[in-house]
Amino acid sequence: MKSVVFSCLFFVTSVCTFAQSGKVLDNLSLPSKLLKSERKFAIYLPPDYATSERSYPVLYLLHGAGDNHTGWVQFGEVLNIADKAIREGTATPMIIVMPDADTGRRGYFNDVKGDWPYEDFFFQELMPFVEKKYRIKGEKKYRAVAGLSMGGGGSFMYALHHPELFSSACPLSASTGPITMEDAKKNLLRNNPNVQDSTVASYYNRHSALALINNMPDDQKKAVRWFIDCGDDDFLYEGNSLVHIALRKKEIPHEFRIRDGAHNWTYWRASLPTVLEFVSQAFHQY
Repeated sequence: MKSVVFSCLFFVTSVCTFAQSGKVLDNLSLPSKLLKSERKFAIYLPPDYATSERSYPVLYLLHGAGDNHTGWVQFGEVLNIADKAIREGTATPMIIVMPDADTGRRGYFNDVKGDWPYEDFFFQELMPFVEKKYRIKGEKKYRAVAGLSMGGGGSFMYALHHPELFSSACPLSASTGPITMEDAKKNLLRNNPNVQDSTVASYYNRHSALALINNMPDDQKKAVRWFIDCGDDDFLYEGNSLVHIALRKKEIPHEFRIRDGAHNWTYWRASLPTVLEFVSQAFHQY
């Protein structure tokens, strides 16, 4: 009799444990006319996705240079961290979309030559595709963006370019773009030896977080909730610190965190639970 009871309890426990787990699919793709290629992405579906009919908020989670759409899955442990946050109530159930920005060319932006429009792909193809295919709430208040390093830069630029689309943005150890116009010119000259000054100025004004913040209209200051996090030993500390100062001077509300740590996955795994909690505050209508 005892063995039967034990077996039943073990079965119930196993079922409950299984039911509480989300699901990650990391070999998905969509065809891109803009990039003329098949583009991969990974997605996290919350624990009750398969058993409910509800729609969910979405977090676009961007990887860094050298990784791809599987970075947050393999190294960032997004499944375990998101499941735990949802189970403990610090994060609301959400869908997490992780695109690939390391195939063909590296980066989240349109190339200055006009032949690799990745940012256009993100907004015109990827976002409509996943938000139609999965049960995603398509309103600004239910959409957020976050990312690390190169993906932190993508988080900055996407939210600054499209504040009407994102309720929250969480750049982690972010590449904030060129700090000065001279930096922008040096960056562009590496692959574009004949770049014109007008192109440099246009690139700087669109791909420097500092320039975008300094030029932000007053009516947009509270359009996006910002959470910025960078380690005290991170080589990208200067840009993130200057962005914090620029936001303070412009009186733009934001959270800025400097923690003990460097530019590595140990730091970003520790950041992710806070990111999930922060974006959930907007999803819950804080």
